[in-house]
Amino acid sequence: MRTRLNFRDARIPLAHGTGAIPAVGFGTLIPDPVAARQAIRIALETGFRHLDGAELYRNEDIVGLAMRDAFEAGIVRRDELFVTTKLWNNNHRPERVRPALEATLRRLQLDYLDCYLIHTPYAFQAGDELDPRDENGQPIYDHGVSLVETWREMERLVDEGKCKAIGLSDIRLDKLREIVEVARIKPAVVQVECHPYLPEWELLDYCRQHGIVLLAFAPLGHGMEPRVIHDTVIKAVAQRVDRTPAQVTLAWALQRGTAFLTTSTNPAHIRENFDLAPLPDDAMRQMRDGITTNVRFNAVVDTGVPGFVPRVS
Repeated sequence: MRTRLNFRDARIPLAHGTGAIPAVGFGTLIPDPVAARQAIRIALETGFRHLDGAELYRNEDIVGLAMRDAFEAGIVRRDELFVTTKLWNNNHRPERVRPALEATLRRLQLDYLDCYLIHTPYAFQAGDELDPRDENGQPIYDHGVSLVETWREMERLVDEGKCKAIGLSDIRLDKLREIVEVARIKPAVVQVECHPYLPEWELLDYCRQHGIVLLAFAPLGHGMEPRVIHDTVIKAVAQRVDRTPAQVTLAWALQRGTAFLTTSTNPAHIRENFDLAPLPDDAMRQMRDGITTNVRFNAVVDTGVPGFVPRVS
């Protein structure tokens, strides 16, 4: 059995990119800038080596400052850190992709990204408005650009060395297949909501077949009802192995071969979410066979409108 240290420090090689993605990652969707900067520093001190952000979160400058703090303090070097961020929906037009990435790099104070994702497969009206709406409050989509066209520009960013890998986010299997079938550079990473109440077995199997890393967000259910970590099966496993329900849920994600992201501003929770150990095989079977609840907490895959990000005012 793998040691606890090796388990939580696992990296998954990128079949369609350079390097390997740390399986245990820290998400930076923290609206308060002071709290975000502090939480990122604590996460890096704890041992997290993957930071995930997005243009939409409107805090890439804070993430950049937090990384700079850590570099200068000797907590981590740039080459030890895996940085992921995302192209937002209003920048899907080919001529907007490179400028969007360059703006992101300036905010992050970086020369390159380890991974750049298309945040959702839905193009919004091009322009500076992140959340364009019509008179009825509905999103204004841009039907003049295809996801394939946007993907071609993402491939060029890899060619130019601006990012080491590219991928997709908030996407269903049918749309992912469309890109994989025509891509010159295949997606290295697919980030989707995934947890014991939404295990995405079919998508995971497809990703395994095509050398794609499935990166789970909301692996603990984002604290929404029904609460994943209150599930009776998970609680029973946690009691048996003397771990917390959150640690059991995250270990389950790792042992399935997925990477995942957690987010917290609570130092104790940040450390708890990194202190992981393997589960017995029978516990993994118990969770697969015994958990029957099926819930998607975020409808972004159907609309392109993020469910967990505060509305842009």
